[in-house]
Amino acid sequence: MTAFVPPEIDWAALTPILIVLGTAVLMVLIEAFVPTRVRRAVQTVLAVVALGGALVAVAWRWGVVQSQGGSELVGGALLEDGPALFTQGVLLLLSFAGVLIIADRYQGEDAFAPTGAAIPGSTYEEEARRAGLVQTEVFPLTMFAVGGMLVFPAAGDLLTMFIALEVLSLPLYLLSGLSRRRRLLSQEASLKYFLLGAFSSAFFLMGMALLYGYSGSIRLSEIAKAVPAMAGMDSLLLAGVVLVIVGLLFKVGAVPFHAWVPDVYQGAPTPITGFMAACTKVAAFGALLRFVYVVTPGLTWDLSAFLWGIAILTMVVGTVLAIVQTDMKRTLAYSSIAHAGFVLLGIIALDVRGISSVLFYLLAYGLATIGAFGLVALVRERDAEGNITGEASHLSQWAGLGRRSPVLSVCFALFLLSFAGIPLTAGFIGKFAVFSAAIAGGAWPLVVIAVLASAAAAFFYVRIIVLMFFTEPATTADGRETTVVAGEGLTTVAVLLCAVGTVLLGVLPSPILDLAASAAKFML
Repeated sequence: MTAFVPPEIDWAALTPILIVLGTAVLMVLIEAFVPTRVRRAVQTVLAVVALGGALVAVAWRWGVVQSQGGSELVGGALLEDGPALFTQGVLLLLSFAGVLIIADRYQGEDAFAPTGAAIPGSTYEEEARRAGLVQTEVFPLTMFAVGGMLVFPAAGDLLTMFIALEVLSLPLYLLSGLSRRRRLLSQEASLKYFLLGAFSSAFFLMGMALLYGYSGSIRLSEIAKAVPAMAGMDSLLLAGVVLVIVGLLFKVGAVPFHAWVPDVYQGAPTPITGFMAACTKVAAFGALLRFVYVVTPGLTWDLSAFLWGIAILTMVVGTVLAIVQTDMKRTLAYSSIAHAGFVLLGIIALDVRGISSVLFYLLAYGLATIGAFGLVALVRERDAEGNITGEASHLSQWAGLGRRSPVLSVCFALFLLSFAGIPLTAGFIGKFAVFSAAIAGGAWPLVVIAVLASAAAAFFYVRIIVLMFFTEPATTADGRETTVVAGEGLTTVAVLLCAVGTVLLGVLPSPILDLAASAAKFML
């Protein structure tokens, strides 16, 4: 009987993950022991400092990996290589901007219910609102989600990948149901997201079991070695690979696994919607990229029809349904689905340029998404008495906004143009990189469909811009009008960060493209 040999742990390599998860645990203690009047300020400062520190740690580890090469951590459960560190850096940058928007307050109140346990519309909820209760639990929940996201693309085996999937998902289920307004819709979003996550986990676990039965291991490198070495069990291998990929496709919102994703985006608090739309997609695509490029290169012929079909459906369905939406958050949700289809082109390419193009695209998409949803949170309704009510989410309420709030409208137009892939924006460079990688990988028919989908998608992006700048504001019979609320400045900082990043990546993309190219090598 072999004795157990404990793995040697390189704690320095785990610094970014330890900072985030350690801060999340500390935040739980702060919830218990720090007075309510200062708790929100303490949690905000701690979250921002921790994410900034983790980003610095990732930059430090990047230098180590570039000089010494990648390494296995915790007995191979985690891998420290270029794609993992680049994805973690993108996640921390986007999370930094996302936390600023989450922490902001508008007209003296944040985006979250005073108490999540209260029944919507109950006397208890109204008393909690009048008492000024603040839901600061969102900060540790967000940090736990970020911690899971950091582990997800760096996982070296399927079990670690599954644990990371659950760690990032469970806090988001709770955060989706904490909207201050439209509480029933928010709780419905939380339940639907939980059911989506349950489906995702079930498919992933079944695929993991089949791959273990096929290869005798859950390590990605061992499964990859077993792919060409074993004969007569191809159906077990293919079923396991497809089920794992399906579990990951649920998290990126690919069609036909996108059901309820728009409902979740619409019902969740808008700062959480932006955080989920950007960061969850980056983490899930990072994990999908590793699984496909490490495990499935020998199965290209068997999987091509499946992956091509998913990519085509995702691009077409996301674009077509976005065109017919009348709610801003649902429009952006279907836009997010269409972008998942574009990113899949880089994964299908199975070319080294596919890795770097996907990494760059995720950064460009994430910046525009965080910025766009941050601005959506600022556009509100005002009733006849002058009271600020809920968000002005119907597209008609954005008419004429460019005249009343030109700076906000210009920034929002910039993000929409980046989504559309207009030159001199990050979105254009991202799409060009992904399409080039797909052509190099022989998937030029997919690129033709993607270009047509992008041209069609430009319609609803330009429609919103025309609505803001060239349409007279609509008047309602009850005297309601659209206004832009002033926050404490945190959302402004986050939006400016995203806007500057979107422009710089569009005008001077070479440094980040070179960085992504140097990261485009998985450790096997």
